[in-house]
Amino acid sequence: MIGKLTGRLDYRAPDHVMIDVRGVGYIVYCSDRTLASLPTAGEAVQLYTELLVREDLMQLFGFTSLVEKEWHRLLTSVQGVGAKVSLAILSALGPEGVSRAIALGDWAAVKAAKGVGPKTAQRIVLDLKDKAPSVMAMGGTITEALDGPDLDAVVEPASEAPVKPGRKAAPKAPTGAAAASAGALSALGNLGYGPSDAASAVAEAAGDNPEAGEAELIRAALRLLAPKG
Repeated sequence: MIGKLTGRLDYRAPDHVMIDVRGVGYIVYCSDRTLASLPTAGEAVQLYTELLVREDLMQLFGFTSLVEKEWHRLLTSVQGVGAKVSLAILSALGPEGVSRAIALGDWAAVKAAKGVGPKTAQRIVLDLKDKAPSVMAMGGTITEALDGPDLDAVVEPASEAPVKPGRKAAPKAPTGAAAASAGALSALGNLGYGPSDAASAVAEAAGDNPEAGEAELIRAALRLLAPKG
C-alpha cells in the first residue's frame, strides 16, 4: 500500500499530476480543489494517497489531508459510488463541506456535484451519516500531519527546475475551522450529547458562521441542541 508520496511535481493535467520520487514517476489523480492547492511544476510536494487495485487497473489518488482521504475511502464504500464520483463530490464541497452536508443530512448539497443523481446523494447521506462525527473529529488531531522537515531536504534537486530555497508545498494541514469543529464536537460529546446530534449541531453552527472559533461553535451548537418550546 502506498500511503503517502514525497517528491517533486513533474507535471499537471486536468485530473492528475505526476510526482517524481527519486526518479520514479507516480501518476496521482486528485480532486479539483487538491489540484488547485498544489505548487507549480518543479517544486516539492507531499500527498496522502489511496491505491485502487483491480484486475486490469492500478490507480493512485492523492489528498492534502487525512480528512479528505478518509472521506474518499468512505464515499467509495457506498454502493454505486466510484472514485470518479467521490472526487467530484470532494471537488464541489471540499472535505469540510462533505462533513457538514452528511452530518446535516443535506443530500441536495451532495447532489450538486457533477454526475451525482438524487438517489445516489440520498444513499450517500443515509449510509454515511453515522460516520460523520468520527471524520469531523479527525480535524483536531492532524494539524501537523504533513509538516515536518523542509521538503527540500528530502527531495532530490531537479536539474532544470530547482526549488526555491525554503519553499514548501501548499499547506496540507486542516484549516482552523476544521480544528474548531473537532474541538466543539469533542466538548459536546463530553457533555453527553450523542455523536450524530452533536455533529449535526456543529455542522449547522459552522455553516452559519464559518469564521467561528471553538468556543463560539460550542455555544451556538448548544443553542441548537436546547429543547424547543
